[in-house]
Amino acid sequence: MDVDTFFEEMPFADLLGVEVTEVADGHAEGRIEMRPELSWSDETVMAHGGVTFTLADTIGGAALVSLVDQPVPTIDMRIDYLEAGTGDLRAEAEVVRCGDDVGVVDVDVYAVEGDAHVADARGVYKTG
Repeated sequence: MDVDTFFEEMPFADLLGVEVTEVADGHAEGRIEMRPELSWSDETVMAHGGVTFTLADTIGGAALVSLVDQPVPTIDMRIDYLEAGTGDLRAEAEVVRCGDDVGVVDVDVYAVEGDAHVADARGVYKTG
């Protein structure tokens, strides 16, 4: 499954503007451009937690898709928010385990400007 097909099946990620920038061999990277409508505050543009979560979940899934070549529904994801995302965000994902039924992926989310570590997540996805 190529990246384009992966996103054609995910209109929500497309709506938010999640962009996959690299996918290969259990690794994926992506980004999202922050805009006022994705903020939790009217006064300062700061990523709503759901935006950060969606970026992590989507890029984590993309890393696993690179190995199993099929859609991978999310079973569970745990995320720790470490700092407010006040600008564009980028995510890096690495597959920890790719089993016949379940895959596990670690994802780190960073601010594009300043490289602050915004969140760290672990996703569990259905592979079989």
